[in-house]
Amino acid sequence: MTAPDAAPVEFVRVMLVDDQVLLRTGFRMVLAAQPDMEVVAEAGNGVEALEVLRTAEVDVVLMDVRMPKLDGVETTRRICAEPDAPKVLILTTFDLDEYAFSGLKAGASGFMLKDVPPGELLAAIRSVHSGDAVVAPSTTRRLLNRFSAMLPSTGQEARAADSALHRLTEREREVMLLVAQGLSNGEIAARLVLSEATVKTHVGRILTKLGLRDRVQVVVLAYETGLVRAGGR
Repeated sequence: MTAPDAAPVEFVRVMLVDDQVLLRTGFRMVLAAQPDMEVVAEAGNGVEALEVLRTAEVDVVLMDVRMPKLDGVETTRRICAEPDAPKVLILTTFDLDEYAFSGLKAGASGFMLKDVPPGELLAAIRSVHSGDAVVAPSTTRRLLNRFSAMLPSTGQEARAADSALHRLTEREREVMLLVAQGLSNGEIAARLVLSEATVKTHVGRILTKLGLRDRVQVVVLAYETGLVRAGGR
């Protein structure tokens, strides 16, 4: 028998957005060594990034936050507002800073430190590309506890979010609350006496019903609606 042909490698098309050329060069070298990744575009600021994205096909954007002309937070917000937008992974110098929180609220799928080991960066890019968030729920909760008061939602946003919660079943609301409290799927399964696969299904339905991108956005919405309070449940 003839062995079946190997499946073609699916490239993750990455865009680098950072005003420091040396950092972009370093990231490009790391990604270029991977068989499943390709740097297809670069930009030195947010304005340039938005212009490049009009023509480039990108899956994941590595986004610096502190840039001239247009910072990474506003750039992320504009990117994520577009249909079929690429996923955004925020790169920050300081852990749990207000830029990271703002980026998550703007629609980023996670954040990492710029000095992250290459292996962790590569794993994060692959996770984001597959639809997962790369910020651990517990880390996200600590971040929101610290900065949720800095960026309050408008009354209109809060009412719209609260209305969206009514689309959830009682069980889905229960799962959402536990996600927002920082529990993993396995921990939620143990708490509710469910299989982990069932919890994953509930999380997927929550994302679909609420029009959210990932678990990070679930946590943000839970704080905005008061389902979870900063510093407590």
